[in-house]
Amino acid sequence: MSGQAATKTPAEPAQQDQGESVLTVLVAGLANLGIAAAKGVGALISGSSAMLSEAVHSLADTVTEVLLFVAIRRGAKPADERHPLGYGREAYLWALLAALGTFVAGAVVSVLEGVDRIVHGGDSGDTRVAFVVLAVAFVLEGTSLMRALRQVRGAARRYRVPTRTLLQETTDTAVKAVTLEDGAALVGLALAAVGLALTEVTGSSLWDGLSSVLIGVLLVFVAASLVRSNTSLLVGRSAPLGLDEQLRAELESLPGILSVPVFVTTVTGPRRLLVAAKVEFGDDFTTDDLERVADEAERRMIAVFPGIDHVFLDPTAAR
Repeated sequence: MSGQAATKTPAEPAQQDQGESVLTVLVAGLANLGIAAAKGVGALISGSSAMLSEAVHSLADTVTEVLLFVAIRRGAKPADERHPLGYGREAYLWALLAALGTFVAGAVVSVLEGVDRIVHGGDSGDTRVAFVVLAVAFVLEGTSLMRALRQVRGAARRYRVPTRTLLQETTDTAVKAVTLEDGAALVGLALAAVGLALTEVTGSSLWDGLSSVLIGVLLVFVAASLVRSNTSLLVGRSAPLGLDEQLRAELESLPGILSVPVFVTTVTGPRRLLVAAKVEFGDDFTTDDLERVADEAERRMIAVFPGIDHVFLDPTAAR
């Protein structure tokens, strides 16, 4: 008997989450663009290697936000005949490119600039301007981070999980990228400030170069985390946050279902999910009974997670 397919789920929750993600990315992008310009001016005036690394860091973050915006828009395209499950996973391709390209580029420039500063030294200019720029940048980055964390905490409350767990498991990697970017930016600003201060006190450019290298290493770790997350989702990951067990329990609790020997979920895009299962029914089940149970299964699972696009059940007679 052919499997039952669920109808399309209500789009309002997904559209609301998508709108929040777009706003989070735009806020971060505008903040990073202004910060990159300010840091560039500060680097030219102070001659600081760490400041230059921070300018490159913010410029890389700005390009990342552009790619993440593209990811959100492309991933939200509706399904068509050629792509019946939609374009959700395309979001992970663009997010993967953002992580690989901009973060790695920023890391390479930071490390090379820092090593050159350590080996060859250099003259320091007026560091007062650099400290002012770092302070302003810290406020702007902190504002962007608070916006991203507000969205993450809201989602964590809905799923009743810790914020850290939500951030690790979320299928909305755009929000994860912004959160990690802004967090890394604040750490990078602190490193740049410490490097500048130690260089000013000791007169040695070693500290400025060392802070630049550390900023590059920080970017590598952030890039590695985002690459790992997006690769897993691009390949096709199962439902996060224990949703597999909850959805399977809802299906097995329906009257007339003897067992569920096969139960599969796969993420089809940010906050989107497909469910497929092989279900054993009793021999006395009629076609009408199967349709009724399939409809109830769909209703219950969508109540657990509104982002389910399709539910496919393959009825199997009891052995």
